[in-house]
Amino acid sequence: MTSPTDALAAHFPALHEPALLAELAQTGIPARLAAGDAVCQLGQACTHLALVFSGSARVYQLAESGREITLYRVGPGECCILTTSCIMSRQGFPAIAVCEQDLQALLVPAPQVDEWMGRFAQWRRFVWTMMSDRLSSVLCLLEEVAFRRVDERIIRHLLQLLRQQAQPQLSLTHQRIADDVGTSREVVSRILKDLEQRRLLSLGRGQVRIDDAHGLQALLALCD
Repeated sequence: MTSPTDALAAHFPALHEPALLAELAQTGIPARLAAGDAVCQLGQACTHLALVFSGSARVYQLAESGREITLYRVGPGECCILTTSCIMSRQGFPAIAVCEQDLQALLVPAPQVDEWMGRFAQWRRFVWTMMSDRLSSVLCLLEEVAFRRVDERIIRHLLQLLRQQAQPQLSLTHQRIADDVGTSREVVSRILKDLEQRRLLSLGRGQVRIDDAHGLQALLALCD
């Protein structure tokens, strides 16, 4: 049976200092959440930081109109940088987080998150590296929303998912695409239908099949 420290070392290789791993295993609280469960609500105090072993959570903003935009997702080997920031600043959570897939994690109490920043260089580097990476991705999202057309953002998103999953059949709804790129489902449906008519992809219930990735890439180049 895998020990807690071995599991931590396997999923979080950056945290390989024995003393840090021992304290993580001792103070961390194992947790499981089901898909659809709320992780954190807007304005909520952050009492723990989740180190994710499996599954994923989606962190998003909700506009007054009801439209959502995905800021980022937290998967295996990661933690939520907004949670870390809220713990260190004593501020409420500025977004909403929900499980997308059944999630298994280790919950680190807020006092340890703060204390270890001063005691363990590896913990400090892990947290700041995660923050830097997430900040870069959110800045890219801001650039996409502010300066790129919706059709271009949708095509980029589909190609990114294709690269990540390495298969043409993508399991996602029009609403999820809308939430990820920050637009309405109706706009997404209209653009996807146009791409289907161009024979670049095929639409099914909860499915988008990429039929011509090169064609999508060529169309994207015309948008630049």
